[in-house]
Amino acid sequence: MITRKVRKWEKLPGKNTFCCDGRVMMARQKGVFYLTLFLIVGTCSLFFAFECPYLAVHLSPAIPVFAALLFLFVIAMLLRTSFSDPGVLPRALPEEATFIEMEIEAANGNVPAGQRPPPRIRNVQINNQIVKLKYCYTCKIFRPPRASHCSICDNCVDRFDHHCPWVGNCVGKRNYRYFYMFTLSLSLLTIYIFTFDIVHVSTVLEVLVCFFTLWSVVGLTGFHTYLISLNQTTNEDIKGSWSGKNRVQNPYSHKNIFKNCCEVLCGPAFPSVLDRRGLMQEDSPASSTSAAPSSSSSSNPMSQTMKTTAPLIPNEHTPDDAKPSIAASAEKSDSPKEEDPPTPQPWVALIKLI
Repeated sequence: MITRKVRKWEKLPGKNTFCCDGRVMMARQKGVFYLTLFLIVGTCSLFFAFECPYLAVHLSPAIPVFAALLFLFVIAMLLRTSFSDPGVLPRALPEEATFIEMEIEAANGNVPAGQRPPPRIRNVQINNQIVKLKYCYTCKIFRPPRASHCSICDNCVDRFDHHCPWVGNCVGKRNYRYFYMFTLSLSLLTIYIFTFDIVHVSTVLEVLVCFFTLWSVVGLTGFHTYLISLNQTTNEDIKGSWSGKNRVQNPYSHKNIFKNCCEVLCGPAFPSVLDRRGLMQEDSPASSTSAAPSSSSSSNPMSQTMKTTAPLIPNEHTPDDAKPSIAASAEKSDSPKEEDPPTPQPWVALIKLI
């Protein structure tokens, strides 16, 4: 066995792809992300090529400059959202998973045959309210509050909001603010370009693309602005976790729109818990498997001689080429044999001395 050092991102489970030695982390389905990048770059390129020369001369040269700065900010927020760790939680080690299973079995007791075991949940209290922690059978952990397992990336994500194919990544605790800034800045850029399209229409394609983007992105930005004001996630809103039907209030809300927005958008930046670029040791087998038989045969010469020599007494199982022929035996009898010199006996040496 050969021990070599590898990066932890090379052995991380899940369905993510990594680039730049683990610095870039994305989902495997990146086709829609490339479409998003193409639509943004294509629309802005048409705007800069056909409208900005006219607007800079007849209105103000600051119009293309502001549009360029806004375009760069949109691209930066998109890449920051797509290439970052959304808050993936590490899976339990085999020893930890075994210990958790033993704790669950001890708490549930012996379940009679044919009966379904009770659900694996734990109750914690947050702001004087009971919140259930669910057990993830894939990651073998009790998920923290507001965390959920993404079926596309096959990972548990802390403060999971949703999986966004347009950015090619999950949106969670560590990249939600960048996702919101991306949608907000893209809405402003779309409104900005669409306004000057009305002033100076150059291409019908550009107007259609701007209208489609304006209708979809502005609506998405308004929806997430509503969620931020309530300190709520998309996953919680879809499931109705804090709706009035369950008579459960949102324990994370400060009952103040300004405080909720400050917590989500201006809170501390959380570090990644994956340590993707950390080093770990891996035991791998020998590189060349064919060297083993050759080395064993060269180290044991007796095995080679035993394979090439014929048996002393040939029998019916001995191959014909290995049996000694009559001519060979005659040649051996005619050839003189080199006899070893006789060993002198002790009494002969005694006579010579006398």
